[in-house]
Amino acid sequence: MAKKAFKSESKRVLDMMINSIYTHKEVFLRELISNASDAEDKLYFRSLTDDSVKMNREDFKIEIKADKESRTLTISDNGIGMGQKELEQNLGTIAKSGSADFVMNNELSDDVDIIGKFGVGFYSAFMVADRITVISKAFGSDEAWKWMSEGADGYTVTECEKDSVGTDIILKIKESTENEDYDRFLDCYRIKELVKQYSDYVHYPIVMEMDKARKKEDSDEYESYKELETLNSLTPLWRKNKKDVTDEEYKNFYQSKFRSYDDPLAVIHQKAEGTANYTALLYVPSQADYNYYSKDFEKGLQLYSRGVLIMDKCPDLIPDCFSFMKGLVDTEDLTLNVSRETLQHDRQVSVIRNALQSRIKRELADMLKNRREDYVKFFNAFGLQLKYGLYQSFGQDKELLEDLLMFHHAADDDMITLQEYLDKMPEDQKYIYYASGDDLPKLASLPQTDTVRKKGYDIIFVTEQVDEFMLSILHDYKEKEYRSITSGDLGFENDEELETVKNEQNERKELLDFVKEALNNEVSEVRLSGNLSDHPVSLTSSGPISIGMEKVLNSMPTGEKVKADRILQLNNTHHAFKALCEAWDADDKDRVKLLSEILYDEAQLIEGLPLANPTAFVDKISNLF
Repeated sequence: MAKKAFKSESKRVLDMMINSIYTHKEVFLRELISNASDAEDKLYFRSLTDDSVKMNREDFKIEIKADKESRTLTISDNGIGMGQKELEQNLGTIAKSGSADFVMNNELSDDVDIIGKFGVGFYSAFMVADRITVISKAFGSDEAWKWMSEGADGYTVTECEKDSVGTDIILKIKESTENEDYDRFLDCYRIKELVKQYSDYVHYPIVMEMDKARKKEDSDEYESYKELETLNSLTPLWRKNKKDVTDEEYKNFYQSKFRSYDDPLAVIHQKAEGTANYTALLYVPSQADYNYYSKDFEKGLQLYSRGVLIMDKCPDLIPDCFSFMKGLVDTEDLTLNVSRETLQHDRQVSVIRNALQSRIKRELADMLKNRREDYVKFFNAFGLQLKYGLYQSFGQDKELLEDLLMFHHAADDDMITLQEYLDKMPEDQKYIYYASGDDLPKLASLPQTDTVRKKGYDIIFVTEQVDEFMLSILHDYKEKEYRSITSGDLGFENDEELETVKNEQNERKELLDFVKEALNNEVSEVRLSGNLSDHPVSLTSSGPISIGMEKVLNSMPTGEKVKADRILQLNNTHHAFKALCEAWDADDKDRVKLLSEILYDEAQLIEGLPLANPTAFVDKISNLF
């Protein structure tokens, strides 16, 4: 058969995966063993509903063979196998997941999810091999097929002979060089070490013929012989006692089990007995998956029953706000043939979910208190999800999540929690002040920021689109109301200041009414303010939609455009207002209109709002001269 090209992939992409994604070449063995375990899981699942599968769980095994003479390393399984079409689909496209389609095309598709992705992991074998040969026979088929490739140049698929169901992956190991010892991947004892290091948790026996020595019968001489030895402990990591598991083992399990390349920020290993009996092994990732904030991401923890995987992603075990967690739950309170629909109504799952939710909250709170740097890293990756959790629950998760929030703020460059903000508040401060926008430097330069800071009050900066909606729903933190600095009432003018501004506003009522009319009612009110410090003008709002919300909602591709109930504030002590008064007193209404439009455009620019006609704004400025 003629060689086929990899679909849509090039040698450059393959080289990038091999040389960049994996730091240590030996992880290829972990990936291939995981794939073999997945294949056996699939056939075992099938045996639960298909009487034609004449295998028990103890019949499954993974075998490794090393041949130094031919420089081949073979990883064999007796799992579900692949036919010609599956070989081409799964191995003909780099990063194609064989297990992704298994659920869709299997009669258990609505009830069971299976782990296992050939994906990038399979191709990691090219780090150590010049050639990869895959010989596979699918369950229920009389045909066997051989897939062969020497790299990005392409692959061939031909019919071949194979007696039993399953897959053999045969690697032609590269020759060693001055810089790289590839011979170690043909050494049985080195392979044994790697299996113990990376795949000890695999719940099928990983066997290999090992060289042994023994005394000859009736002699002091020794003889060599080979013996099939199980290399892994067969005890799942999560079923071991916590004191018997090292940090390195937790990390290796995480990276192997969940195909992750980062180090976890925290590990939760919990055994619970009582209302619900379960063991949980959960990880807080240090970075988000590439598709985490997309519609393609599927949340959920792996669900085991008595050590047997029954669902790869069980969404009912984890709330949406903690969907970034990776891990598994093993319980004896569920049957092996449980369906996703049944789980949704299972009281035990609900109990476990609530317990895990509380445990995750405690772990994150402890990280925030004792490992601040790690928590900031976590929050930069997943803080947005916590905020969405508060918003989507309409504040019902307030007690669970609000103490985990962090914000940039005006006082310094570090992030701050709401409790820390409260702890530093002066006694006379009425509100928790916030400024909403998409750029921290711009927020720091807002006129209202300067005004609030001069009062000695800090300001939290909210820069995510969901932030202001979230704060609106939360309303307050420990009875301190959130107040936008663009609000019409900042709540800190003293009586004397209010009286002075009020008197001047009454005196200039006709002028202010004319300004509003000159702006074609773009604003609902024009008022004077003593809170603008050295700035001439600002926009505030009243009503349920703030200026920040207006910007967010109008940036969305669909939906009607909205507009906040805008209030134009003029600084009664600024020379710009004095110029406005002089024009009014001189009965030069054309100039009053011109100045009013310029001040309004300036206020919009300060707030980051688009001008309807930037050219007209430039012309107005030019007309001042």
